[in-house]
Amino acid sequence: MKQENKSVHGVWGSRWVFILAATGSAVGLGNIWRFPYITGENGGGAFVLLYLLCIAVVGIPIMAAEVMLGRKGGLSPINTMRKLAGESKVTQRWAGIGHMGVLSAFLILSFYSVVASWALYYAWEAVAGGFQGITAAQSGARFDALLADPWLMMGCHTLFMVLTMVVVGRGVKGGLEKAVEILMPLLFVLLLVLVGYAATTPGFKEGLLFLFEPDFSKLNGKVVITAVGQAFFTLSLGMGAIMAYGAYMPREAAGKKGGKPKPVSIMSTVIIIALLDTLVALGSGVAMFPLIFSNDLQVGQGPGMMFVTLPLAFGQMPGGMLFGSLFFILVVSAAWSSSISLGEPVVAWLVERGLSRGVA
Repeated sequence: MKQENKSVHGVWGSRWVFILAATGSAVGLGNIWRFPYITGENGGGAFVLLYLLCIAVVGIPIMAAEVMLGRKGGLSPINTMRKLAGESKVTQRWAGIGHMGVLSAFLILSFYSVVASWALYYAWEAVAGGFQGITAAQSGARFDALLADPWLMMGCHTLFMVLTMVVVGRGVKGGLEKAVEILMPLLFVLLLVLVGYAATTPGFKEGLLFLFEPDFSKLNGKVVITAVGQAFFTLSLGMGAIMAYGAYMPREAAGKKGGKPKPVSIMSTVIIIALLDTLVALGSGVAMFPLIFSNDLQVGQGPGMMFVTLPLAFGQMPGGMLFGSLFFILVVSAAWSSSISLGEPVVAWLVERGLSRGVA
């Protein structure tokens, strides 16, 4: 087998930086509100077991394969597949997988950034005390007013995309690596603070039961498809991001003092990423649902829960301004790290075609 190609874009500073970066790609809006909700609606603990099975049997092997291909090629997903096809003396049509991955990432970013910009606006509203004493009607009207104001949404979206592309434009070492070294520890700290607060609320037990009480009667074919889909989405599979990040993965990790560097294990690294991603998803549910049940609110679906129900909860509970601010900063951090990974595959490809990173 030919030697792996060193990435022309740079290499992560260490194995743990790659783990933080890949976890940042995986952790996003789907973890914060979609996963907790579908868990409660599809059998609670029974769905969690099914989801973990999908992660283990389907998600981890595919993620390992994407990392392996990326590290072997050392380029963007498109050119990695083209180069590996040439080295293997098979048809160049395999490059189509790279094209589909990059296109998927770009299309996902086109809607992901819109929802993320809503979270950015709500983070400002929370910090400014906009949720204090809010009623259900006012909370719903606030979200409707945001959707009805194209200039406000465009401004928030532009700001979020500028934040994303500034990081991507600075490259692997100066942009992506520095961003994840700040964003991911911040995300974990904020999540732990919110879970700790949720544990003190009267609805904590009810929230845990909603998430984890198994109801095997709800398991059916549709639930299985939901679990598989969530496994793909939450691990950023099939969208070029993990393959692109794999291209920057170091080949060796520093050994003990005086010892030789050791090869980086792809499989053990991927397992750690999957575990961290799952912990964030479950932790988000543990942080959110006790707040909702403590305030006798209805569990909403999709954007309604994050942008209507939760602001109402923060507006009614003690310390709501502080914890509401922390929650939406958590959401923006998760969305930001994911958007960076979604923008990287197409930018890397454009750089390989001769553009500077800034122009790309």
